[in-house]
Amino acid sequence: MIQTSPTADDQTPTIRDQIVEAADAHFSRYGYAKTTMADLARAIGFSKAYLYKFFDSKQAIGEAICTRCLAPQFATIAAAVEAAPTPHEKVRALFRTSVKQCLEQFFNDRQLYDIVAFSRSENWASSTKYVTDLNALLESIIRLGRANGDFERKTPLDEVCRGIWIAVLPFSDPVLLQHNLDIVEDGLPAVIGLILRSLST
Repeated sequence: MIQTSPTADDQTPTIRDQIVEAADAHFSRYGYAKTTMADLARAIGFSKAYLYKFFDSKQAIGEAICTRCLAPQFATIAAAVEAAPTPHEKVRALFRTSVKQCLEQFFNDRQLYDIVAFSRSENWASSTKYVTDLNALLESIIRLGRANGDFERKTPLDEVCRGIWIAVLPFSDPVLLQHNLDIVEDGLPAVIGLILRSLST
């Protein structure tokens, strides 16, 4: 139960954070789909009406949880890409790191994984931003490779990126990844290799 004074305006950000923390714990135990706002209100110790002062829906709370999860994931991916020495290695780092994090989440926090997968299937703003940021990162790698003479320049950039995402979709989309766990170890390197050969001059 959250211990706080619900009338102090300057506590609003803290209360929101506490609600997200408590909701995350509740979802991890009972699942997102089976939980209602009334369930969350009881678990947190607020009235449902007061909970709605901070979040207008269960999805809004789920969005906050996804943002808190996906933002550090993207930071880790960006750091791995930055550390890779060549455009080819940067492509490998992007997809290896992003898929590795999805797998770790699947095996270590399945309920959170399910929320993220649901957010992707429903095109929540948090997941859309994550995908947009990943695509921008991929575009920057392709531009670097073209500037260095490592990658071909004839194919329009948006077409290249769209084709790459389609190729890695079985591993990059959490909705699909859970059905392809048995082929990730061999399949992902094979797809990355195919992508890199298609990019090369």
